Amino acid sequence: MEKRILEKLTEIEKMNAIEIVFAVESGSRAWGFASPDSDYDIRFVYKHKKDWYLNLWEQKDTIDFMTEDDLDGVGWDIKKALKLLAKSNASFSGWLFSPIVYKANKEFLKELKELANTNFNPVAGFHHFHAMNKGFEETLGTDKMTLKSFFYTMRTALCANWIAKKNTIPPVYFKELYELVDQKYHIVIDELIHLKANEIEKSKATVNDVLISLVRSIIEENNMLRKSLPNTKATHKEFNEFFLKYV
Repeated sequence: MEKRILEKLTEIEKMNAIEIVFAVESGSRAWGFASPDSDYDIRFVYKHKKDWYLNLWEQKDTIDFMTEDDLDGVGWDIKKALKLLAKSNASFSGWLFSPIVYKANKEFLKELKELANTNFNPVAGFHHFHAMNKGFEETLGTDKMTLKSFFYTMRTALCANWIAKKNTIPPVYFKELYELVDQKYHIVIDELIHLKANEIEKSKATVNDVLISLVRSIIEENNMLRKSLPNTKATHKEFNEFFLKYV
């Protein structure tokens, strides 16, 4: 499938006269708990030739595609991506730190990660995950809960918890969040990940009550910690210098 993805990305570059500076996998495959019917969520950042940025009028700064073989692609122009990163946009951070990289300008990606880390705003990051978590939390322990919704609830709760405790960007790969919970839960979570790997996305397979209680306790802790987060601002000069360097 990687070959097919790279072919599609090359096609996108030619069709749009752009250069893709990095392309990664996002979503459940990057998080490490995909189901057999999970799409390939391809996310990428691209740039145009310099003259494109001198246009007086605003131009389209996104590219998206969907193929019959489950490739779901979304790309952002470098300018859009940097402006969102300066706001500590958690969705973009998830792209940036994905463990599955399809193609990349290595120097660009390395420097962009450094820029993201040094300009991270814990308040913005925390509230992204905490707000997402509220919607998923409502399904916990109900007949509306699926394996997918449970893992989304647990992941968003742990990401918010990571930020509240460490004031840093949370890891994308789910198992790297395990350090936040007691080791006795690790095997139980691993068993559920294995189950999800063999079930469809909407599976309503039983989730151990111990894990549901664990997630609720993490959410409760997050509610207590949310007011103690530092609210920092990005250094816009650094983002502008990065933009000028690579455009």
